[in-house]
Amino acid sequence: MTAALTRLGVQRIPVPVPFPEAGGPANVYAIEEEGGGIALFDAGIGTREGRDALLAGFRKLGLSLGDVRRIFVSHGHVDHYGYARAAQEASGAPVYAHARDHDKLTGRDRTAQRLDLYAAYLSRLGAAAHLLEHVKVHWQDALRMARPLERVEPLAAGTILRFRRFSAEVLHLPGHTPGLVCLWAAQPRVLFSDDHLLERVSPNPLLDLEGQPEPSHKALLAYLDSARRVRSLPAEVIAPGHAEPFSGHAGIVDRLLAFYEKRQQRILELLGAGPLTRDHQLYLTLSEVMGNLEVLEAQRRVARSERDGRIRFEAV
Repeated sequence: MTAALTRLGVQRIPVPVPFPEAGGPANVYAIEEEGGGIALFDAGIGTREGRDALLAGFRKLGLSLGDVRRIFVSHGHVDHYGYARAAQEASGAPVYAHARDHDKLTGRDRTAQRLDLYAAYLSRLGAAAHLLEHVKVHWQDALRMARPLERVEPLAAGTILRFRRFSAEVLHLPGHTPGLVCLWAAQPRVLFSDDHLLERVSPNPLLDLEGQPEPSHKALLAYLDSARRVRSLPAEVIAPGHAEPFSGHAGIVDRLLAFYEKRQQRILELLGAGPLTRDHQLYLTLSEVMGNLEVLEAQRRVARSERDGRIRFEAV
């Protein structure tokens, strides 16, 4: 798989991340540009270890940050855009991302006003007050691992990006984040899938308010729709956001869809069992439960109501 990318003028640089749930080091893809230099698909994380690994990867390839001409960010998580500001300052390269993730890259999604929105929404979900501390810590980590960018150029779905040895279409595949994009190179049949599709890890579609009192982004609903779109692609090589390239993506998508169907059935069974709590990774857990409930609501298998300032779901 790696040889197929090399023939396309693509080199993968793994960058370590400090959270194991990511599924391994984050991949930065250095892609040969038509007029010389390289483009980056993702920019790694802004920790010292991340910087050192990225620069070591550049040196091994005979490159430097001065060779970077464009930076494309797949989505607004720190392990994929955290070093983009430093790379932009060193190279003068523009940074591109989908408009729905701009606020993450620029830091506008981490203000006191937005934190108040999360506090109000989490309260309506019946979450304990200390869950908000998980959100605060996550935002503090983001600021520590990613310097906000001052300017991010829009990267629209359907845009054709031309590189030295191939062209790729920008696919907007919301789910993991509202603005996640993948690159589809149809002629060599390569999908740069970042965190939308990983070989051994199920992506986390997270609660995301996008600055609104209630999310319009139904994360898991959007993810499942995006996964079905990707399944139909005749891809031969998947270049993911973490770990080695792989093939056989249709089978992986099928297993994901079956996994979520089983999870939704289990949640239906638990709805009649009374309140449950969990202390481990509360925000991830709440995001997953809400995502599956939103899928069940869309299927009319549960009904949503709001009483006494709390959102409730009941099996139909």
